[in-house]
Amino acid sequence: MHISSKSKPKKVAIVTGASQGIGKATAIRLAQDFEALVVVARDSSKLDQTGEIIRATGAEVLVIAVDLKVNDATTLIAQKTMDAFGRIDAVVNIAGDVPQIDLFEMSDKEWDDGLSLKFHSARKLTMSCWEHLKKTKGSVIFTSGTSAQVPKANFAAVSAINASIIALAKAFADRGISDNVQVNSVLPGAIFTERRMMFLKKWARQQNLPEKEAISKYLRDAGISRYGTPEEVADLMAYILSPSAKWMTGTTFRIDGGEVKAA
Repeated sequence: MHISSKSKPKKVAIVTGASQGIGKATAIRLAQDFEALVVVARDSSKLDQTGEIIRATGAEVLVIAVDLKVNDATTLIAQKTMDAFGRIDAVVNIAGDVPQIDLFEMSDKEWDDGLSLKFHSARKLTMSCWEHLKKTKGSVIFTSGTSAQVPKANFAAVSAINASIIALAKAFADRGISDNVQVNSVLPGAIFTERRMMFLKKWARQQNLPEKEAISKYLRDAGISRYGTPEEVADLMAYILSPSAKWMTGTTFRIDGGEVKAA
């Protein structure tokens, strides 16, 4: 645990999946708006790097390296946050790594693991923090994905779990109206992260193409001009958590460069 001896901070945000990609970018961006960040992920070495970057901005940081699938992990996160800072103002659920495997090839265990990390851990962390969020009139963001709106057989689990997350966010938002907790979901599209690169390498093999050519072909097939960046998603997250967006709740924000053509 790394925190300074300063007085209790005014605003505290928890960000999961903060060791890389969108989670890391979001945690760093939110250090501009929150006096303290609690960063959560399994990879302690990468997570420590995120913590150091945040600390350099002047914000306080609590680093919690834990597997969200472990029993009581979310309760532990909420308790450690309260012990360190005494309040929770925002929970940003980003952690999740669902295998992109064909519908008829994915095992029950792979389905269960994907649900456990991306869906149930977000649900449980939100519930663990809910009473504290009520006191601060706080906010929650669930991270889904555009595959929820365009499901395909070769990544059925990602699509199904992402769609479930959208529904879960709306259910929490419904309760949040009476409890004064704002809840929204964000659907990133083709964001260029390490995970996206792994997908593109696999896709290149399937298409029997060199990686560089496959990267360009994916853009053409998707009908977009370029890949998005984690920082662009992080800016959207920051806006949703800002006072300017406080009246928006139960909303699904898609950021995909125009890939999904339907409303």
